[in-house]
Amino acid sequence: MTEQHKTVPLHNLHQTLGAKMVPFAGFMMPVRYSSDLEEHHCVRNGVGVFDVSHMGEFILKGPKALDLIQRVSANDASVLVDGKIQYSYLPNYEGGAVDDLLVYRIDAEEYFLVVNASNIEKDWNWIEKHNTEGVLMINASDDLCLFAVQGPKAAEALQKLTPINLSEMEYYTFQKGNFAGLSDIIISATGYTGAGGFELYIPKHQALHVWHHIFEAGKSFDIKPIGLGARDTLRLEMGYCLYGNDIDDVTSPLEAGLGWVTKFTKNFTNSDALLQQKQAGLQRKLVGFEMIDRGIPRSHYELCDAEGNTMGHVTSGTQSPTLSKGIGLGYVPTAHSKVGSEIFVKVRDRLLKAQVVKLPFVKPTV
Repeated sequence: MTEQHKTVPLHNLHQTLGAKMVPFAGFMMPVRYSSDLEEHHCVRNGVGVFDVSHMGEFILKGPKALDLIQRVSANDASVLVDGKIQYSYLPNYEGGAVDDLLVYRIDAEEYFLVVNASNIEKDWNWIEKHNTEGVLMINASDDLCLFAVQGPKAAEALQKLTPINLSEMEYYTFQKGNFAGLSDIIISATGYTGAGGFELYIPKHQALHVWHHIFEAGKSFDIKPIGLGARDTLRLEMGYCLYGNDIDDVTSPLEAGLGWVTKFTKNFTNSDALLQQKQAGLQRKLVGFEMIDRGIPRSHYELCDAEGNTMGHVTSGTQSPTLSKGIGLGYVPTAHSKVGSEIFVKVRDRLLKAQVVKLPFVKPTV
C-alpha cells in the first residue's frame, strides 16, 4: 500500500518516535504518537509540533503576479502589504471552490501561496491555466518542509532560536529571518488550532536540524510531536473549514460562510454567479452545532428536523476534548441556521438532539 503514497522527508523519524502512520491526502502521515486526547490537550495548554510538510507551496513572481492572484482568488490581495498574509479561496466555474489557500506577500512582485496537500497538482494546473501574462510560477512543494509549532507556550519555546520578536508578531503576518542558525527562514503566525503559535518553512535538507533544535528549545515546556488526529479536533473546535469535508468543488463558498473573503469590488473567476447567489439569498448554510443528547456526530451522518426529515448531513464532527461533548459542522436550510435552532443528528436510526451554536466552539487563545 505505502508505495502508492508519498512520504514527508522526516518519515523515518516519525516512525522512530512511535507515530502511527496513515494515508492522508496522498501522503503517509503521522496520525498520532500517543493518544489524540493527550496531544490535543498538549497543544491547547502547552506546545506541540505538527509536521505538515505535505502541504503545497507555490511562488509567483513578476509585475503581473498580483493580477493573476486577483483573477483566480476571491479575496482582495491588493490590500496586502509586505509581511502580511491573507486567507482566500480559488473559485471554480461550477459554483464551488478549487481549494482554499493562504497568500503571503513577500513584496510587490513576489507572492508565496500555501495550498492543501491533496490539491497541489489541481491548484497548480488551475493557476497555470489562468496565467496568460507570463508570471513566473515556481512549485516549491517538494523542496520545503513545514512545521507548525502550536500552543500558548510556542512563542516562549521558539524565542531561544530566533532574534525575531515572536511575542510581537501579529496574527496573519510573517517575517523572514534567522532561525536555529539558518538564514531566510519564513516564520508565520496563521495557525489552524486557535491555540497560538507559528509555522516554519524549512529547506528540506535542513528539516532534521531544525526539528531537533525545536525540541531542544521546547524541552522545559514538555513539547511533544502531534499527529493529524489532534489537528482535526483542534481545528474543529475553532470551526475552521477543512477542504474535502466542509468545502469542495461543488459546495458554494458563500454557503460555507466564506462571504467575508469574497470581495465583489473586483472581477474574479465566477464572481458574477456568486454575486447573483448572494443577492438571491442563500438556500442553506454551514452551521456549528453542539450535541444536547449524548452522542458523537460523525462525518456523513444525516441532519434532520424534529419530524425526522433529512435536511443535510454532518461535514465534520467529533467529541470535543475541551468541552467533553459532541460538536460538528454541517449544512442546513437557512431557516434552521439561526443560533439556538434545534436540529437532530441521526445516529443508527435514532434522532439525537443538537443545537446550532455560534462559532468558534472554543474561545481561541490568540
